Amino acid sequence: MKTHTSKIVIDQRRGLRFTESPRWRDGKLWFLDIHDKRIKTTDLDGRLETAVELPFIPNAFGHRRDGSLLVGDAMQRQIHRWDGKALQPVADLSGITAFCLSDGIVDAQDRLYVGDIGYNFFDPANKPVDTCVIACVDPDGRTGVVADGLHFPNGMVITPDGKTLIVGETMGHRLTAFDVQADGSLGNRRVYAQLPEDVSPDGIVLDAEGAVWLANPEGKYGALRVREGGEIVERVELDTQCYAVMLGGPERRHLFICGSDSHDPAEIARAPSATLRVVGVGVPGAGVP
Repeated sequence: MKTHTSKIVIDQRRGLRFTESPRWRDGKLWFLDIHDKRIKTTDLDGRLETAVELPFIPNAFGHRRDGSLLVGDAMQRQIHRWDGKALQPVADLSGITAFCLSDGIVDAQDRLYVGDIGYNFFDPANKPVDTCVIACVDPDGRTGVVADGLHFPNGMVITPDGKTLIVGETMGHRLTAFDVQADGSLGNRRVYAQLPEDVSPDGIVLDAEGAVWLANPEGKYGALRVREGGEIVERVELDTQCYAVMLGGPERRHLFICGSDSHDPAEIARAPSATLRVVGVGVPGAGVP
């Protein structure tokens, strides 16, 4: 098994609080800084910029074909669109989700898929709900549940042909796949990779061989490359926890890693430890995001 080490591109001394949902587009890494309430960008040289300041704690993020952004208000469970000038409400998911939005992606038809964390991570006394859902927001704002009975659906990817969606079930210790139907609904649910009990997938990204790089926040190896079926073939050793990954760069052979020593909001407010790191890998990224 190949083991990688990473290089820090940006750390908390540049104002990072907690980075999530990295996306590569137009020569930049776009990402959420959740506890700084901003969408930010950087390049391979570490030039950091704020793209959007937000009035809410965000989660779920992606680009539409026209370059506009969709972003979720995590706690109010609402989706907004940023057109470069103003935030506009798109959809209200509060009636079909519980507590808090999780990760999400925008597909090639401008549909947003977003998971339901199932518990309020600001209040540990709230127990997770028994089942969580994936919701879909159509371009016109229509919403619906497209999958249920999931155990904390988190990072998602869609294959290059647009026919398969893979989601990391953090508390289920697995990657789960669905067929994407023409209307955006999901079917033919199946296990893509069953993982060891000490692997809890958070953010994920697909590569050109159909393997998935996943963030494993509490594991010894923070990022793992997993083949369909569950074989772990590569890993990244970190001195912090990994919450999201993205394959970007000119050939999509740069594995970007969102790291932090903690995901506890109180600890982040007191002593943020966020980093953005990068590792060179052999197989390029593929699909969405």
